[in-house]
Amino acid sequence: MTPKVIDRVEGNVGRLSLNRPKAIHALDLDMVLKMTASLIEWLHRDDIEAVLIDHHEGRGFCAGGDVVSIAQSAKGTGKAARDFFFNEYRLNHLLFTYPKPTVVFMDGITMGGGVGISRPCRYRVATDRTMFAMPETSIGLFPDVGGGWHLSRLLGRLPQYLALTGARLDGADCFALGLATHYVAHEDVDQLKADIARDPDRIDAHLAHAQAAPPPARIKEDRDKICRLFAADTLEGVLATLDADGSEWAAKTAANLRTKSPMSCKVSLRLLEEGAKMRDFAGEMGMEYALVAHVAAWPDLAEGVRALLIDKDNAPKWTPPTPEEVTAEMVDAMFAPLPPDEAWSPLPLVRNR
Repeated sequence: MTPKVIDRVEGNVGRLSLNRPKAIHALDLDMVLKMTASLIEWLHRDDIEAVLIDHHEGRGFCAGGDVVSIAQSAKGTGKAARDFFFNEYRLNHLLFTYPKPTVVFMDGITMGGGVGISRPCRYRVATDRTMFAMPETSIGLFPDVGGGWHLSRLLGRLPQYLALTGARLDGADCFALGLATHYVAHEDVDQLKADIARDPDRIDAHLAHAQAAPPPARIKEDRDKICRLFAADTLEGVLATLDADGSEWAAKTAANLRTKSPMSCKVSLRLLEEGAKMRDFAGEMGMEYALVAHVAAWPDLAEGVRALLIDKDNAPKWTPPTPEEVTAEMVDAMFAPLPPDEAWSPLPLVRNR
């Protein structure tokens, strides 16, 4: 059987390659556990100097988590969904705190769970094929895997815009916003990987040598209007501002926003507020795990996955159907902590470095 994650050691570099191309390398629990096990093993090996993460083949790095399976589990006992998120968030936290250099190649589609395993890495390489997004509000979820931490630390009202709309960014956008640390032409990626594997103590030099000049970042052209049109602190306020603007961009954005789950949008706005106040990433992941446990039990996740990924009628029936019907009390309930015996915890690594 072909492994869904290819792990190997090349010289003094541990390499993880996602290998589920037909699903654009969407993460399932086995993949999460395999990556975690390899990272822990390499953490304790003195001969491993760095870790390189990429995808083996296909048009994207990682399209996210296997949300169809997750949603189907949530309709039952929800245990499989909780197991997945619990371990996925442990992987996210492990990468965020990993003491050895990690280099990830965001070459192609990098969405949702793909953001969760790329954004914590020390070196994040975008290319001319990168397509980055956190589109969770479209399926009744929210930008998790640390999205409350990562997005909330962007400038202006970009956090609100990206979290609510799921807007797509290209490699130049990612580099301009700091979501990527380097921009490299796709055709130069294989050579860069070989250089790092051969000589991992010169990662910075190899990346500097491979760095290309990105094209103008489109997100910069939209930044001023995003800050103006997404200035409101409520979903209703954002929609009202967009409706009143009268521009084609605002009308398209408002129409897009109205296709999203109102509950997910309001949860996402609150997540950004809470995430901006977090002092450590473990606290962020603990909050997001409690939140995802509540959100996964809400009807919108199963309905969003049905409408967009299973039946593909693109006509989800959200609960409640309008922003005005999503009350502050409903949102507060989503952010309620879990009992201590159900709460998330980071990996208990036995050796500190």
